[in-house]
Amino acid sequence: MPSPRESFDRHLHELQDDLLVMGSMAEKALERSMESLKNRNLEMARQVIEDDVKINQKRFDIEEKCVELIATQQPMASDLRVIIAVLNIIVDLERIADHAEGNAKIAVMIGNEPPLKPLIDLPRMNQKTLEMLRRSLDAFCNRDAEAARSICGDDDEVDNLYDQVFRELLTFMAEDGRTITRATRLIWVAHNLERSADRVTNICERVAYLVTGKMSEICVSKY
Repeated sequence: MPSPRESFDRHLHELQDDLLVMGSMAEKALERSMESLKNRNLEMARQVIEDDVKINQKRFDIEEKCVELIATQQPMASDLRVIIAVLNIIVDLERIADHAEGNAKIAVMIGNEPPLKPLIDLPRMNQKTLEMLRRSLDAFCNRDAEAARSICGDDDEVDNLYDQVFRELLTFMAEDGRTITRATRLIWVAHNLERSADRVTNICERVAYLVTGKMSEICVSKY
């Protein structure tokens, strides 16, 4: 018969596993939404949109487990920080998946229209955001506040790519009014990716809080 502490530790471990599953779902949404945009794969884009419901439900399931643990186990301060961190991180994971869903919807809107330009910087933004997300979840698993803080520098790279994409697309629109609709849609994609990277920095701040017990803003976006 496991002791109350052993039982509680098992529940905390299950929470972490659930969070990592949700993180993997968000990663997959990011990957597939960009792939659908690059390859004009409308079936894949629609699948990303459809799967967003599953990610939302995963968040609700994890929230219920967190509330039940708080209500029934009376966790100590350090344990409570884990639960609070999980509650906040799953919100950001859901928002990242929402941004991916938004880009999949844009892929459907674009459909088979002639491409405005080769997609180079947008996939780079997406890949950098994916790397940040994976590293932030690793930092959570390893309780590594320094690793979490180091990820903030990568957010600057995503911001710089966003600026580059935005300026380039504005140039297209200024030179040829017929490109406005297509350029605007790509700006929406860039915005969703920039916001996704910002959500990752939120996760990093929660990891730092989990480790140190101190609430602080460690990643300051210029937007």
